[in-house]
Amino acid sequence: MARISATAPLHHPHFRWFFASRSVNLVGNFMAPVALAFAVMEVSDAPIAIGAVLAARTIPMIIFMLIGGVLADRLGRARILFASNLVSGLSQAAVAVLVIAGVAELWHLIALSALNGIVSAAGLPAQQGIIPLVVPRDQLQEANVLLSLTRAVVAIAGPGTAGLLVLSVGAGWALALDAATWIIAALLLLPVKLTGSVGKASVVGDLRLGWDYFRSTTWLWLCVGAATMLNALYEGGLLTLGPQRAEGSSLGAGGWGLILTFQGIGVLAATLVLMKVRLERPLFFGMIGMAAFGLPIAALGFSTDMAVLLPAAAISGAGVQVFSLGWQLSMQENVPGELLSRASSYDQLGTYIAIPIGQLTMGPLAAAYGIENVLMIAGIAFVAISLATLLSPAVRRLSRVTVPAVERNGAPAH
Repeated sequence: MARISATAPLHHPHFRWFFASRSVNLVGNFMAPVALAFAVMEVSDAPIAIGAVLAARTIPMIIFMLIGGVLADRLGRARILFASNLVSGLSQAAVAVLVIAGVAELWHLIALSALNGIVSAAGLPAQQGIIPLVVPRDQLQEANVLLSLTRAVVAIAGPGTAGLLVLSVGAGWALALDAATWIIAALLLLPVKLTGSVGKASVVGDLRLGWDYFRSTTWLWLCVGAATMLNALYEGGLLTLGPQRAEGSSLGAGGWGLILTFQGIGVLAATLVLMKVRLERPLFFGMIGMAAFGLPIAALGFSTDMAVLLPAAAISGAGVQVFSLGWQLSMQENVPGELLSRASSYDQLGTYIAIPIGQLTMGPLAAAYGIENVLMIAGIAFVAISLATLLSPAVRRLSRVTVPAVERNGAPAH
């Protein structure tokens, strides 16, 4: 395999600004769940309170995601991402002020979370589509790996930092810091000047063009469909039943935390390798990597032995990082640039629809058939679905697009 230069994208000013913005944003993203959960508990002790606030963000995202992809393609991804980050920051700041002042009510948090979800429905597709506009095509792997490295590092430090902030200064001030990261991330995008591709078609026409492309591109709809099922199995299996399995066994909370830590170590290790080695046949290796992500789900069903679970967790972390990079490269190199945010919106839609499905179905199944049995079957199904996608030639044969880099919206050829 060819070797790559991991820092090459940083030579391009637009990417540097985007990279700085995304890095700051990631800090807030990994702090927010902890801070928001404790803020909700300060406001209400109702059992459904946290779920209601989280659902208030997720449901509008699902409803508006496809329209958000159209807007990002039409109006300019940097512009949409700036607006999304700014409004998200202001809405989170409002939550922080209400909590700090001691006047927050549950409906305030639900309404502001819904606003955050609406703007995120446009921001997420814009974010996915902006990278090919700020680096040359032949540096896409390096750009994605740099972003992944930042994410891996922040994922380790972010939640713990948020917990310390909540303990030391309170959930409201932790949310205020999260709001500041959103606003700073927005301001860092101001130097990134990219145009949209508004054409003669209406918004509905653009939405139809996105659907036509999605349904006619076999590798795209097949992988998005598979990923929707896999996300449901992951959310319901590992993230919902996993802690229950740990709590009811010798693992306990400490063992569960160690499993997640080893998964993070696997992500970081794979990221460091991919900083040096070019990933060929992105979906072939990517779906094999995705299959590995099912190993700890199945392993938790079979055993609570750390000698089994920790290697499975590390391998799964490495595997999902290979998939993540392979998927990003497949999208960025093979989807026409003017349709990229719309195509990404279908991917995001599948992801967010799957989350509540998995969370709501796995618990009753575990109660009926036993948590060990459900985890075993979910893990095996995860591996089988991942590998089944490789039966399609469109998936396993998809290759990197090696065309000369060209001048594109500020990404200079070289």
